[in-house]
Amino acid sequence: MGSDAEASVPSAEFLEAIRKGDRRSLARAITLIESARDDQAEQGQRILEALVPETGKAIRVGVTGAPGAGKSTLIEALGMHLIERGHRVAVLAVDPTSPVSGGSILGDKTRMEVLSREAGAFIRPSPSGSSLGGVAQRTRESMLLCEAAGYDVVLVETVGIGQSQIAVSGMVDFFLLVLLPAGGDDLQGIKKGVVEIADALVVNKADGPTLEVAERTRTDYANAMQVIRSLSPTWSPPVLKASAKTSEGIPEVWETVLDHRARFEESGEFEARRRRQARDWMWSLVEDGLMGAFRAHPGIAEEIASLESRVEDRATTPRAAATALLDRFLKK
Repeated sequence: MGSDAEASVPSAEFLEAIRKGDRRSLARAITLIESARDDQAEQGQRILEALVPETGKAIRVGVTGAPGAGKSTLIEALGMHLIERGHRVAVLAVDPTSPVSGGSILGDKTRMEVLSREAGAFIRPSPSGSSLGGVAQRTRESMLLCEAAGYDVVLVETVGIGQSQIAVSGMVDFFLLVLLPAGGDDLQGIKKGVVEIADALVVNKADGPTLEVAERTRTDYANAMQVIRSLSPTWSPPVLKASAKTSEGIPEVWETVLDHRARFEESGEFEARRRRQARDWMWSLVEDGLMGAFRAHPGIAEEIASLESRVEDRATTPRAAATALLDRFLKK
């Protein structure tokens, strides 16, 4: 990208390399976007600003599910299906960060060995850090960079816990919930909130000895979905079954994504969703910026520790402590 003096301005050659889909250049740009160093993050933002006119053309699919549901293997099977049909596929795998060591379990390239060897695929595990719900702070920016690099399908895998599912559903066009074959009381373990925001459900591992139970599970969920009101007047989330191991049902999953896209484009919901997501993204960044400015404000850091202790000791109320901090910040 040039000398250090020129580092803040992305070179035309570097930008062109990304546009042509050079994976090394794309990976470097994402590393800058994710950097905790202000100067590097600023470089990443300049790259994104230069490329943003070429974004927005990809189909964005979020994939979530409980640990062990087979999200990664299903993503690999879907990715291979798409590669065989001429698509270029980017996978942004959002990894959990250890609350003890701060380390990230970056194992998705290992779990997707076949897909990672494909020239038309790009797999990027991203440490989630301390951002909301385990979602990497810069996943959205990484997604846009992948689009600028010519990837026409972007798959975003969540860690499958808590608010990460809600956050990812707010950045994709289609949200897929992966389920395990189960029966009876096991079905009660599903969280209604996740089902309500899913555009489709797929029962994975529908093969071999679990094929029959997978079909029963699919039927049970299909019946349950009838009492859950759809978020769209033009779409009722279907319940599918598939096998990431044999690829049975994988084409149907993709056809469902395309059907959803076609219906939403016709109704105008697709553009409305994209516009709403962009607006919400802007305000989330504003909130992050305000919180950063608040904590960096002179005198606030010392007040925080003292007031937290007073709240914990019930020497003051949380509202009174919050008001004191805000008054200090606003200099009332």
